[in-house]
Amino acid sequence: MSGELDSGVAKASLAAAQRVLDQQLAAEGADAGKTGEDLFAVTSLLDSSVGLRRALTDPSREGSAKADFVRRTLSGRITPAALETVVALASARWTAGRDLSDATERLAVVAVVTQAEKSGHLDALEDELFRFSRTIAGNAGLRDALADRTAPDANRASLASRLLLGKASPETVQLARRVATSPRGLRAERLLEDWVEIVARRREQLVAHVVSAVPLSENQRERLAASLSRQYGRAIRINVDVDPHLVGGLRVSVGDDVIDGSISTRLDEARRRLAG
Repeated sequence: MSGELDSGVAKASLAAAQRVLDQQLAAEGADAGKTGEDLFAVTSLLDSSVGLRRALTDPSREGSAKADFVRRTLSGRITPAALETVVALASARWTAGRDLSDATERLAVVAVVTQAEKSGHLDALEDELFRFSRTIAGNAGLRDALADRTAPDANRASLASRLLLGKASPETVQLARRVATSPRGLRAERLLEDWVEIVARRREQLVAHVVSAVPLSENQRERLAASLSRQYGRAIRINVDVDPHLVGGLRVSVGDDVIDGSISTRLDEARRRLAG
């Protein structure tokens, strides 16, 4: 993964697909860990086929046609949650094939992070991934062994597993094995650092930062939390700040998403439309 997606189009497409993933993984019986593994497999498939990437990012093809192609190709081969996520990705707009691959990998990590959250391992996952990245960075022999593309994938995956056996959560081992076999052009420690950031941001997304003109009652807090949880497909904690200068309504931030229902914002938007 090359890091953050730079274009606004790619970011919007990723955000839409992540909402689909979150909703799918909120369903009873959804296997987030297996979904992550399947999305990693799709990432590898995209990386190995320029033709496939082009077909799924071709702006001249309708999103519905690309979605139908994904369903015909992958239905029954990956989890339903992974399938619907790839359908959402394929239906979206992309300016570069690499962006689609990067987004698919990112959502694979998010799925594994979701499994860690369900298992109560989220804090451990962030710490263990960071420590493993530092271990690799500080050990030239290990770094070279993980970077040796002449060694079979199974050997490098086994090395990562042995290093973490009994010392890390299953989700950490799963991600470490992926780093060992498919760094996608990055050093293993660098890729792990990218994934640590995903874990940290995902943890932040558990919190909705709410700005209100007046204090909210406990009942209002509960209703807002329930509404956001339904929207995001996961539990949301509410932190409320009071801003008397806010003219009615609420401003809610969940991660990078901002939901602004304040009167002042609506008035500003109306003024902008009238001005031009």
